[in-house]
Amino acid sequence: MESFAQAYLNAPTIASALAGMAMFATIMSLTMPLLKGDKLETRLKAVTSQREKLRKQSRARLEEKSIRREAKGAMADVTKKLNLATLLEDPNVEQKLAQAGFRGPKPIATFYFFRFSLPFLGALLAFFYIFFVNDFGLASIQKYGAILFGAALGFYAPTLYVSNVKQTRQKSIMKAFPDALDMMLICVESGMSIEMAFAKVGSEVGSASAELAEELTLTTAELSYLPERRMAYENLAKRTGHEGVKSVCMALVQGERYGTPLGDALRVMAKENREMRMSEAEKKAASLPAKLTVPMIVFFLPVLFLVVLGPAYIKFQEM
Repeated sequence: MESFAQAYLNAPTIASALAGMAMFATIMSLTMPLLKGDKLETRLKAVTSQREKLRKQSRARLEEKSIRREAKGAMADVTKKLNLATLLEDPNVEQKLAQAGFRGPKPIATFYFFRFSLPFLGALLAFFYIFFVNDFGLASIQKYGAILFGAALGFYAPTLYVSNVKQTRQKSIMKAFPDALDMMLICVESGMSIEMAFAKVGSEVGSASAELAEELTLTTAELSYLPERRMAYENLAKRTGHEGVKSVCMALVQGERYGTPLGDALRVMAKENREMRMSEAEKKAASLPAKLTVPMIVFFLPVLFLVVLGPAYIKFQEM
């Protein structure tokens, strides 16, 4: 043991070992980057393949929804034969239907069919009720006026229905939109592309608002196949028809055009939309006392008077 220590634990041997270790470490430091390969190229290839996969899924989803398919059915045939789209032309009907969630040629044909047929149905029902059920003591001119009112009500009924559905849909979208912007901000700052961010947020926000998830998914598809990304953002703003979404889409368009960071814009827009949602809640809370005035007068005050004056009236009757 002493001979081994004397042979190998001397200064020249230790110096040679340290020099060999240093040379080995130097060689490994120089060769390891070459063995690892180009990570940037690998990541870019992965991003490209993911984007291509997303584009294929979006196009398949659009084909399943059949947005560009022609309208078929009895109502579409009647609309086409009578040329109702020209006879009852409404320049904003397609945008209104899209904002209400009805897309494609079939809802347009259905809208024009009901706008044509419901006036006749309304006039017929009014005529039957007034002349055969109860005329309410109306004069002849008033009866004909009631029939015309039924026809006008049938004409405007489809528009009122679409407006109702549109408002309900906008409320559902704006209820979850600030949270969706926060999720999109997290996705963008984590390194995701805007297409993947839209797809991820669309899949996560469906439990809070199915309408918003549908719009984000459709925007993801449009980002994949439209010639300009600006068109996808503008279509999203038109379909929702809300100022908050329009401002966000404008910020995204400016970010695409001038190269401004999307994270800062999304952070500011999320704050503004959250404040907008809070202001809407404050408006509802402020209008609550005025809305409760009539129910209190009709339902609460008579009971209160009965409770307060009832015992006094009973005693007065006993006396």
